[in-house]
Order: sequence, then C-alpha cells, then structure tokens
Amino acid sequence: MKAAGYPILNDVVLNQVLVSFGDAQTTHRVIADIQAEGTCWCGSTVWQGQTAMRISVSSWATTDADVEKSLAAMLRVAGKYRSGEF
Repeated sequence: MKAAGYPILNDVVLNQVLVSFGDAQTTHRVIADIQAEGTCWCGSTVWQGQTAMRISVSSWATTDADVEKSLAAMLRVAGKYRSGEF
C-alpha cells in the first residue's frame, strides 16, 4: 500500500496494518467497496484521530496468493477514487 502512495499509519509489528485513503469519507467508501466486492474483508477504525482501514491477517491458512489477491483488490478499488471514477 505504501508503495502505491497510501500511508501506513502504524508501525506494523505483527498482523495489523492501518491504511488511510485520504479523508474519512473516502476511506469509508473504499472500505465499503472492498467489503462489497468480497475478495477480502477489512474494517474501519480511527487511530490518532484519523480514519483508517484496518487490515488484519490472522489465519494460519492465509497464503501469499491470498495476500496478493487482497492487495490487488484494495489497490483497484482505491485507485478508482484516486482517479475520480466515482
């Protein structure tokens, strides 16, 4: 996500990543669209006053391919908002 220009808000030490997609409204829309798409499920949170998407990888069954597929979905959805398609 960071390489795509979306800030990682927390120090990732285990399995939690917090990502912002700009303002709260855009972040909530990205999260809703990712959930609706169904590739993966990420929730929302507020961290240090900023709305973020919480990515939590906690299953031993999660594969590298699952992570890549989920990341691609996140970037595809967020990219639509960045490019103004919505």
